[in-house]
Amino acid sequence: MHGAGSGDELLVAELRGVSKKFGDVVALDAIDIQVRGGELLAVLGPNGAGKSTAISLWLGLIEADAGHVSLLGGSPQDIAHRQGLGVMMQDVEMPKELRVRELVRLASSYYSDPLPLEETLRRAGVTAIADRRYGKLSGGQKRLAQFAVAICGQPRVLFLDEPSVGLDVTAREVLWTNIRNLLASGCSIVLTTHYLEEAEALANRVTVISRGRVIATGSVDDMRALVACRTISCESRLLPAHVRTWPGVTDARVERNRLSITATDAEGVVRRLLAEDSSLCRLEVRQAGLNEAFNELTKSEITSEAA
Repeated sequence: MHGAGSGDELLVAELRGVSKKFGDVVALDAIDIQVRGGELLAVLGPNGAGKSTAISLWLGLIEADAGHVSLLGGSPQDIAHRQGLGVMMQDVEMPKELRVRELVRLASSYYSDPLPLEETLRRAGVTAIADRRYGKLSGGQKRLAQFAVAICGQPRVLFLDEPSVGLDVTAREVLWTNIRNLLASGCSIVLTTHYLEEAEALANRVTVISRGRVIATGSVDDMRALVACRTISCESRLLPAHVRTWPGVTDARVERNRLSITATDAEGVVRRLLAEDSSLCRLEVRQAGLNEAFNELTKSEITSEAA
């Protein structure tokens, strides 16, 4: 499936036919992923799917067993290409005794053309905590400080690994605004996240990985259309466990005292709901979001593996 944009767009990062094993464990199995100039690609998948391995290859931390890995037109091992990188990993340690301002200044010194210090602090939303020691920051404040370090070198490609972990709603909105500003300036971003609403809000394209293979690639709308699910919500006395046994139902649960059903045959499920519960009320049917699509895609992959 093709996402938005033409195939002639500049590729800033690519995995082509890449495989990687750790002992007997296959982390990536002949995988193909492309990152285009100026886009945000969200890489989604369950734990152990291969997301971290893919990013580690692009960062030059490990080498592929087979296939081709490219970053900004060359090898990730080349220092000239690594100068165009920005990285915000989920598990990171920074010197606790340094102030945020000092951390950013130190990171900036590694780049040939960094942003001015105060501009980096402003763009990352950390000006107010710039003179506080890193070890004294809250978890969310540390994430924003890490974001400042990631963008200080004016990266052409930015890797964000679960960037919203630990952020409250306000801090997350600040981060999202800054990510959109980076995209508008031409930066390409690879985002891994467990918050599917984050991918839905930010991504130009989505790649879903399961068991070391790409199982779907396209826009957010493509992902929804691929599984053709819709969500049915209503107030009903029917039990989710019973509804889950119906044809065309992929999931059913109670959320906020309402029965929420994900279905591939919404019309048929609605007809049966009305037939089995005459007291049913406040019925709503909408197109499934990325969350339901992701669950259906990965569930289908696991089911086919077991077959």
